[in-house]
Amino acid sequence: MRYCLAFLPLLAPWMALAAPLGHRAASANTMLVLQFAHVLEQLETTFYTQALSKFQASDFINAGFVTAATAVEQFTIIAGDESTHTSLLEATIISLGGTPITTCTFDFTAVLASVQTMLPVARLVENVGVSAYLGAVTLLDDPHILSAAASIVTVESRHQTLLNIFSQGSSIASPFDMALSPSQVLAIAGPFISGCSLGVPANPSLAITNTGSVTVGTQLTFSSSVLNSSTPTANLSCQMMTGGAPFAISLPFDNCVVPAGVNGLVYIFITNTDQPLLSDLASQFAASIVAGPAGAFIDTQTNTISQLLFVNSTSGTNTTSGVTPNAGTLVNSTTTLSPSAASSLSASLASVTPTIYRRI
Repeated sequence: MRYCLAFLPLLAPWMALAAPLGHRAASANTMLVLQFAHVLEQLETTFYTQALSKFQASDFINAGFVTAATAVEQFTIIAGDESTHTSLLEATIISLGGTPITTCTFDFTAVLASVQTMLPVARLVENVGVSAYLGAVTLLDDPHILSAAASIVTVESRHQTLLNIFSQGSSIASPFDMALSPSQVLAIAGPFISGCSLGVPANPSLAITNTGSVTVGTQLTFSSSVLNSSTPTANLSCQMMTGGAPFAISLPFDNCVVPAGVNGLVYIFITNTDQPLLSDLASQFAASIVAGPAGAFIDTQTNTISQLLFVNSTSGTNTTSGVTPNAGTLVNSTTTLSPSAASSLSASLASVTPTIYRRI
């Protein structure tokens, strides 16, 4: 009872949304979204809890922070937010007659090897969290749930900006974020999750295998459980989705070169068609996706704010983030075009007109 009373002030906006439902249960879509979001919030809570438990002040100093106190303070705040989101979503699911999914286990062993490996994953986790909530808009059929979910995604976006800065990338790389469907979210988050069923099929995971710096002009290489050295690639495309773009940049799989004008998060898909994927999930030809997305951060624009937080700031460094699945790996190499060639490629892509697929 003490637990319930302690959370009553926090639960108020969420419990209010259940009131108009009376005695009827939430729709299947609404419950799916709530359960899915609850698991993602558990993932984030576990990730930050384990990170704060493992890393000492010296680890943050060794990672380049001017002071460890700043990093620890902000990660503690983020962890508290994620824990609160987890508790409120669980209470809401129960209040609507559903059963929370609480049997999942989360394995972050590989990515918590150091602060340097933790930071890009934390950045990706927050960006994917925002994309997951935006993608849920197409599934939610209750305006009260939609409003409540929006109250979470705005906080997740603040976390996203902070992690962009902590990763020495652009604080706000685009005026717009990108939406991902649950299956697309699981292509990135799924490898961390085991021991539970979310009722959603996951897209095959995709990893970027380049070992050098990834920037404008870099030719990307990939690995996935559905790709190996004998996979025919002539009919495959790599598609780069960026914030605010109505459709992805579609390139031949064997010539997947980062074009000029890209900055910040890019979601990269492998498809069996060269028709650009639409950013609008309701019209997107999802059946063409072979693998992905993978998340890559192409930080081509510097922010001076990172110079206040880091010793010898390397703002503008480009990173890729993702989980390498158990799969055959394609050729692992980095090829970089000249800036002028990358700009020419970008200009030629501007004339592409996608086919729009609409659900009927």
